Amino acid sequence: MHGVKRLLWWLLSGSAGGFNRGRILKGLFTQPRNANELAKVLDLDYKTVRHHLGVLEKNNLATHTGSGYGKMYFPSDLLEKNEDYFDEIWGKIGKNMK
Repeated sequence: MHGVKRLLWWLLSGSAGGFNRGRILKGLFTQPRNANELAKVLDLDYKTVRHHLGVLEKNNLATHTGSGYGKMYFPSDLLEKNEDYFDEIWGKIGKNMK
């Protein structure tokens, strides 16, 4: 199995918070947003979103530009190159998790 695919399986289904991380990534593929916008769109606590964005950045699946409150988040180049893996995994687990 490809390394990025293993990483996505682990971050989305093998660890706590995977469902919210998947929702955040799906949201970032739709449109770059700051943490506050993501929290509103996904109906999540701002601190929860910031935590998951940190996990995603640490694992090179999200990136940001800017600083402070206006920091905008995007899918990383690594994730964009492997979007098919994300779509495959999220298609299998996203609708079944809550």
